[in-house]
Amino acid sequence: MKKKMIPVLLAIVLIFLIVGIAFGSKILERYSYSKERADLNSYFNITSDNEIAIVLQDEIVEEKAKLIDGVCYFDIATVEKYFTDRFYVNVEEKILLFTTASEVIRIEIGEGSDVIYVSDSGTSIDYKAALYEGESLYIAADYVKRYVNFSYSLYDAPLRMQVYTQWNTVTEAEITKDTSIRQRGGVKSEILTDVMAGDKVIILEEMENWTKVKSTDAFIGYVQNKHLGKKTSVEMLPVTDAMEITYNSVRKEGRINMVFHQVFEGSAVGNVADVLKNTKAVNVICPTWFRLSDNAGNFTSIASSSYVNQAHNLGVDVWALITDVDSKDLYGVDINFYEILSSSENRQRLIQGLMQQVDTYDIDGINIDFEKVKNDAGTHFAQFLRELSIETRKRGVVLSVDNYVPTEYTAHYNRKEQGIVADYVVIMGYDEYYSGCGEAGPNASINYVENGILKTKESVPADKIINAIPFYTRVWESGEGEPTSATLTMANQNTWVANSGVEPVWREEYCQNYVEYQSNGKTVQCWLEDVESIKVKLQVMNTQQIAGVAAWKLGLEDTSVWEVMEQYTNGTLN
Repeated sequence: MKKKMIPVLLAIVLIFLIVGIAFGSKILERYSYSKERADLNSYFNITSDNEIAIVLQDEIVEEKAKLIDGVCYFDIATVEKYFTDRFYVNVEEKILLFTTASEVIRIEIGEGSDVIYVSDSGTSIDYKAALYEGESLYIAADYVKRYVNFSYSLYDAPLRMQVYTQWNTVTEAEITKDTSIRQRGGVKSEILTDVMAGDKVIILEEMENWTKVKSTDAFIGYVQNKHLGKKTSVEMLPVTDAMEITYNSVRKEGRINMVFHQVFEGSAVGNVADVLKNTKAVNVICPTWFRLSDNAGNFTSIASSSYVNQAHNLGVDVWALITDVDSKDLYGVDINFYEILSSSENRQRLIQGLMQQVDTYDIDGINIDFEKVKNDAGTHFAQFLRELSIETRKRGVVLSVDNYVPTEYTAHYNRKEQGIVADYVVIMGYDEYYSGCGEAGPNASINYVENGILKTKESVPADKIINAIPFYTRVWESGEGEPTSATLTMANQNTWVANSGVEPVWREEYCQNYVEYQSNGKTVQCWLEDVESIKVKLQVMNTQQIAGVAAWKLGLEDTSVWEVMEQYTNGTLN
């Protein structure tokens, strides 16, 4: 009987042994460390041999650099997104420019880009600074570093680079035992790289059993907490070796009270004392002396030494204005800013022409009033202002630029760059509703004015902003079809209101007096510009602490407005 039981017992033991082994294997499989290694090209999303993954700060970004002839390059879009948008590329001329406060630095894109030109004097470097691959422009990382403070370290297998543009305090930990950084938290996750005892990692995120870390060679993954030693706060050392660029703005002391003075041939040489006699506290006059006359950078001038001398005798600066507004009417020319400003030769012709006028007539400032710059000319307009600012800065002459109230349609005017290179940025805070816009409305409601200032302050320092107010409004007639409008000056406004027979009503939502009545089956509406509306606008400017006020235009105003203009300028406005 015992002999018969032995095989049975052996079978049972064998079954238990098999079950135990199977269960143990499953336990071992569940809790043992995977030795599978991650596909690093897939992890870094590298698709070609010369692509370089970019780890920016503590994040792998989607953009890639390239290794070309042993040199690291970024495409221009990556440069503009992460480093600087102040490079200027001219595809037709095949040049790359970087403009400082005092000089234009030029690179000939391609084979000759190993020479840097400053004022036509060339200096060789040991790499190509800029080149094309297909239609994409690439700029050497080391060339970008000349103008922007950042650091990078390049690693192989796979190609990747650690880039820092900010230097903060980080938490480091020492690895206490040889282990692996894994793609995800968990022993079954693929291995990214191995780390040895004594290696340092940067702590990114701590969890219950695993911690997200970054290795010294830019792998970002997870390590078990038990393999991390004492944590230490480390202050990163900033990189400060880029070229230092300082813009010393030419500024007028105190608040600006500027008036635009529209003049044409024959009216330019007037008695400045006469045109300013009813004003108060005006310290800048801006005559419309220069008008673009072709698409080669030429312009006409009606500048007058007598005018400048008279203004100076009154303690008033002259910022002469150049515009495109009258070119079609006066010269039959459709101004094409792309044609003018995309040409280095044309830009220099225009700049040198303006500086000749400044030198000849002792002009205190140049005001740029280019109102028809289209999107395709935006980058060229910014470069024109950079180059012009070098010349005005040399002479101690003010550079101011007129702008629409910011909208997405005028973003190409690049107010951020204007805020860097120009001395003053002028907001044309009017034409909220204009003839042909399809709807009747105020010329400059308080919300429109305030929002224009607030949006401009997002990219321009407050002490560089001048807000221009209107000395006119519009009378609207609405019936069938699109409403029509006619300009009504402040000077003629009281007479018009009296003839309407309607008492104006203050509309708080606009901070303007409002007139509405019926005439010949049409609705007549007018949002008035008067002392009350102007005062509220000035109060907003006061609150926003901007540089000053401008007005379009001299001669349209009701003289009573100068009382509040004076109070604003002197800082006594309540």
